[in-house]
Amino acid sequence: MDQAADTIWIAEQAKGIGFDLCGVVRAEKFPELENTKDWLKRGYAGEMNYLFDPRREDPRGAMPGVQSVIVCLLNYNTDHPLSLDAKPRGQEHDPRGWISRYAWGDDYHDVLKERLQALVVLLRERFPEPFEARAYVDTGPVQERVVAKYAGLGWLGKNTLLLNQALGSYFFLGVILTTLDLEPALGEGETPPPDLCGSCRRCLEACPTQAFVEPYVMDARKCISYLTIELRGSIPKELREPMGNHVFGCDICQDVCPWNRRAPASPLVEFQPRALPRHREKASEAASQAEEDSLFIPGLDWLLTLSQEDFRRVFRGSPLKRAKWRGLVRNACIAAGNSGIRPGGTSYARILVSLQKLAACDDATVAESAQWALSRIQ
Repeated sequence: MDQAADTIWIAEQAKGIGFDLCGVVRAEKFPELENTKDWLKRGYAGEMNYLFDPRREDPRGAMPGVQSVIVCLLNYNTDHPLSLDAKPRGQEHDPRGWISRYAWGDDYHDVLKERLQALVVLLRERFPEPFEARAYVDTGPVQERVVAKYAGLGWLGKNTLLLNQALGSYFFLGVILTTLDLEPALGEGETPPPDLCGSCRRCLEACPTQAFVEPYVMDARKCISYLTIELRGSIPKELREPMGNHVFGCDICQDVCPWNRRAPASPLVEFQPRALPRHREKASEAASQAEEDSLFIPGLDWLLTLSQEDFRRVFRGSPLKRAKWRGLVRNACIAAGNSGIRPGGTSYARILVSLQKLAACDDATVAESAQWALSRIQ
């Protein structure tokens, strides 16, 4: 069977399943993987100990006998405003938190995994010989961005994310490691897409916490996404004010990227902002703005009242599970402290009472964060 035809067939099947792009690359040690060692030695990984897994240094160590990697890309962008443009009316009286765009809908792990597994089924129909295949969505010892670059899907930008000339960077990556010997998407002599960042430094300069040590190098310990999702303890005090209203993740380095100006919106309902139970005391207030009932800029007064039971119920099947109750409420406290809300505002009394309760709770991290917020708004 023609190997080149097989690779084209795989890309066609992936698109038929719903992926936006698909590439194939041979499993080998790419140059960027060697640079990771120095990055880890500098301590830039923070508490993300899983990044020290030695199998991440070479895709061939991720699965016995692996020969090829199939990389699939799925767009998650929506038509909703960017984080820099989302300024609802009355923010000074009714402060809201920002949840990263990718986390508004269903858990992308589940959405991509279902499609990857469907592609594996089709592979078994196409290739009758016995072979192994493992599908990963941020769950395996694989650096998807690097592999995706050499599969021809884009270049690694100055903000360390994979960028695609047509799709920008609002997309997820999933991989299938397989023992099949597949023809790479890039033919002999072909190189990955060129770096089109040029002299642009918008992502570097826009980062509120100055997480970029230099172009293409991030100190994750300062990244708002790391602080709001991966860090389990208290957020360093010097980084709290720069966090602004972020309660889960951050999109700023993507939102300012010129390649995302025309990024298409995904038609998938799975990535639209998840509706939330009405949480206002007055029904008229709850109905006044549509965003009050979704994960698109949710009200801080609602987030601060979440119980652990509420958290488990509301965020079942959501990426926000990653932060856990402690992390999300801690982040909401920091956002409240940065909100500039003052007595007399619509939500001030409710937020004040919620913070006072949290400041007295048994969780030391949440309590300290609430006390910090109280010191900023009283």
